Amino acid sequence: MSSETYYIPANFTDAGRVMGLFELRNLIEAILLTLPMLYLCLAFVPLALTPKIIVTLTVLVPVGGFGLIGVNDDSLTRWLGVWWRWRKGRRIITYRGECKKT
Repeated sequence: MSSETYYIPANFTDAGRVMGLFELRNLIEAILLTLPMLYLCLAFVPLALTPKIIVTLTVLVPVGGFGLIGVNDDSLTRWLGVWWRWRKGRRIITYRGECKKT
């Protein structure tokens, strides 16, 4: 019986992640959330360039961060799908105050 030793590299969990932190799906969702907001901020905020950049960054950084991180380590679309299935399948339980005596 031969005992072989297998070494697990320190970065084995980094596969499929951007910069070792964010999943590719979360990055795509963050980009899809921030690009329309970036256009709306730059096109319709009636300020000079510097205040426009400050307002845009104030809006985009939290939205992009939320898109990158997700909810409970899931992407936003995956979490929304789970929430929607829960919402659709839930039932209301009511108590009428009736009890059977045994």
